[in-house]
Amino acid sequence: MKRPVEKIGLLLLNIFFIAICFVVLVPILYALSISFNAQGGLLGSDFRFIPRDFTLAHYRAVLFDQPVLLWLGNTVVLAVSAVGIALAVSVPGAYSLSRFRFAGRQRVFSGLLMLHAFPAILSMFAIFRLLSPLGLINTRTGILIVYVGTMTVFGLLNLKGYFDSIPIEIEESAAIDGAGMWHTIKSILLPLARPALIVTGVMVMIFVWNEYIYAITFMTGASNYTLAVGLYTLQATEMTGSWPIFAAASIVVSLPILIIFFATQKYMTSGLTAGGVKG
Repeated sequence: MKRPVEKIGLLLLNIFFIAICFVVLVPILYALSISFNAQGGLLGSDFRFIPRDFTLAHYRAVLFDQPVLLWLGNTVVLAVSAVGIALAVSVPGAYSLSRFRFAGRQRVFSGLLMLHAFPAILSMFAIFRLLSPLGLINTRTGILIVYVGTMTVFGLLNLKGYFDSIPIEIEESAAIDGAGMWHTIKSILLPLARPALIVTGVMVMIFVWNEYIYAITFMTGASNYTLAVGLYTLQATEMTGSWPIFAAASIVVSLPILIIFFATQKYMTSGLTAGGVKG
C-alpha cells in the first residue's frame, strides 16, 4: 500500500496537472465564448465565459457569408495529397535505411537529420528560385511539392526508427516460409507499423492544416488560400473586421483535426515513442 506521503504527493501532482489543463483551455474557452456572444465584444469589464446574449449568427456568417468552406476544401485537398505522397515515399525509404547496409547509409541518415533541423524560413528564397522558373508559384502543385518535401523527411526518420524496433527475425521466418520481400512488407511489416503510419499521417496533416509561412508566400488570391492564410485575413482589429466571426471560424476549422486526433490518440504515444530516431 502507498504511504500517506506518497498519496499526498500524487494528489498534489494531479492537482498541478489539472491546473495546467485549465490554463491551456482558457484561450479556447475565451474564443468559444466570443463566437457565441451576440454583443461581439472582445474586451470588456463584464465579460463572461457563458454569454448573456447567445447567438449562432457568427457561425452562419462563417458557413454562408465567408469563403471559409472554400479555404477548407483547398486545405483538405493539400493535406490528403501530402499525406498520401509522403507515406508512399517514406515507407520504402525508411525500410531501406532500416534494413539495408549500403555505402553512404549513415551519411544519408545524417543528412536527413540536418534537413529536419534546418529552419524552414531560411529556405524560402531558394524554394522560390526553384519553383518560379517552372511556373509553380501560386499553384497547388508547387505548394504540395514544398509540403511533401518538408514532411517526407519527418516520415523517413519516424518510420525508420519504428522499423528498427521490429525484430528482423520476423522477416527471416516469413522468408523461410516462402514469402517474398514485398509480400512480407505488405502483409507483416505494414500491419505491425500501423501506429507509426497513423502518427506520421496525422502529423503531416496537422502540419499542412496549420502551415502559414509557405502558403502566404507562394499562394495569392482568396480562391487559393489555405485555412491558415484565410483565417489571417479574417483576423480583426478594433477598427475593422469582426473578432466573433474570426473566433467562430477558428472553432469550425479546428473540429476536423480534433476529431482525427482523438480518433487516433491511442496510436500517438506508441507511434512516436517507438519511432524515436536510431542511428
